[in-house]
Parts: sequence; structure tokens; C-alpha cells
Amino acid sequence: MSKLLSLSEAISQFVHDGDTLYCAGFTHLIPFAAGHEMIRQSKRDLVLCRATPDIIYEQMVAAGCARKIVFSYSGNPGVGSLRVLRAEMEAGRLEYEEYSHFAMITRVTAGAAGLPFLPIRPVGTEDLVRANPQYRKVIDPYSGAELLSVPALNPDVAIVHAQRADANGNTQIWGIIGEQKEAAFAAKRVIVTAEEIVPESVIRSDPNRTIIPAFIVSAVCHVPHAAHPSYTQGCYDRDNAFYLEWDKISSDGEAVKRWLDEWVYGVKDRDEYWETLGAETHARLAVKPRWSEPVNYGEY
Repeated sequence: MSKLLSLSEAISQFVHDGDTLYCAGFTHLIPFAAGHEMIRQSKRDLVLCRATPDIIYEQMVAAGCARKIVFSYSGNPGVGSLRVLRAEMEAGRLEYEEYSHFAMITRVTAGAAGLPFLPIRPVGTEDLVRANPQYRKVIDPYSGAELLSVPALNPDVAIVHAQRADANGNTQIWGIIGEQKEAAFAAKRVIVTAEEIVPESVIRSDPNRTIIPAFIVSAVCHVPHAAHPSYTQGCYDRDNAFYLEWDKISSDGEAVKRWLDEWVYGVKDRDEYWETLGAETHARLAVKPRWSEPVNYGEY
């Protein structure tokens, strides 16, 4: 059964005020379009969970969408601090819970496996353990060693961007793979945005590339260029110039409001956003094809 919806319909139907949200994607495939649609729809009191929050969560915080952030490392990648996020946290207007990268991924792994918690080795987390009471000490029943544990994370909604999916929601990703699979399996509802919607036969021709199966997907949305200013492997490059520009914008509250007015509230959808970026940016972010070798699955 087709699960194709517009992004606006999917966000309206499956993301509710007060939800715990996980926008997945590491380095590339960050679902910016979905974040912007939540801003347009004035979603409120969200608990934003993500390893490396990136600019997407800063923009949502600036727009008043969030009451809490659960994360491992927050920063403008390769540039510096997330200025708005840090200011809101330090002012006490934004609740937060911080973990190591591994602990954050372990949380969604536990959630995906249906476990209440998972243990981790206590390496390099001494300050986090003191600051975050969600870290708990446990004893390995086999060796007697002292370990740490973190609780499962089961978001209400996980949002994943991908290179392609079929109308049923079978979703394929290549390039750097982050925690998309774990976040999706841990979540109660899953929204997929995809650069391309392809026939089921295309998915079946290369099944090992399917990271997220249709049976856990709530909605699939055709949203080309949904990851900008991050990148989508094989489709368009990372917009490094924007990350540098955002560092300047985020240092001025009025500049942030002007940016949101122009680039989020001022466009109706991702297509208009991409068109507004202009041909020069499109050309700058274009990538050359580099095909993988075909795989012979055989037929019996």
C-alpha cells in the first residue's frame, strides 16, 4: 500500500506538539526540509534528540519549536559553536541532556532492540557521568567488572532522509551510514524523505542497500534537495559556504529572525527553497557521477 504523502501532510499527521523527535543522518542526509516544515507548522514543546545536533536543531530552537535537547556534541560542524543553542541552554530556557557519541547511539540501539538499557564501558565519560544522572553503574554478571549503562531511547518520531525509496517506504541509503536504521526501528512513527521515488523493482534489484524496510515506515515523501546545506551522497555536495555564513547569522538574533522569515516562512516548500537558492548555487553544489560496480545476485 502506498505511503506517499507530501512533506506538509506527513509532518501534520505524524508530528505532534510535545513529541520526542529524532532527526537522523550523520554528515550527510540531514533532514533539513523536515525541520523547516516543522517550523512552518509551528510545532511546539518538542524534545529534539540527535547525535551532533547541527544547524537544523539550532534553527528549530530559534523558531521556538523545542523545550529540550538530548544530544552528543553540539556544534556548527567545522566552524564552531551553535550560538543560539548555547545561549538558550545557558539562559535556562532550553532543557538539555548530554551524552557521548557512543552512549547516544547505544540508547537508540537499545530502543531498536526492545531493551530497557544497554551497558557501555566507562571510557572518557567521567564528567558526563557526574553531570547526567541517566548514566547508571551496573556490574557485569560474568566478570564482576563495573560498567555504565544508558536507558533506551524510543522517540515518538524518527525522520530519515535517503537517496531513494519506493512508495511503500522501503528505503535505500549509501555513502556514510549513521544511526538511521537504529533510530527508525526505535521510533513509534517513521517519516522518510527521499531524493527519488523509484519502483519496487528497483529496490528489489539491490536489496542489501535497503536500510529501512517498509513495514516500519509511516510516511514517505518525495523531497529532492531535502538535506541542504548538508549533502546527499551522489546527488549534491555540502554547502560549506552556508555553514560559515550561519556562524555570522547566528551571532545576531535579529539576523536569525530575518533568515527564518526569508528561507523558511517565506517559501512554501523545498522546491521553492531550492529554486530561490539559484543557478549559481546549484552549479557549485553539483557532483560528477561515480558509479559503483554492478553486483550479480544470480537467478535460480
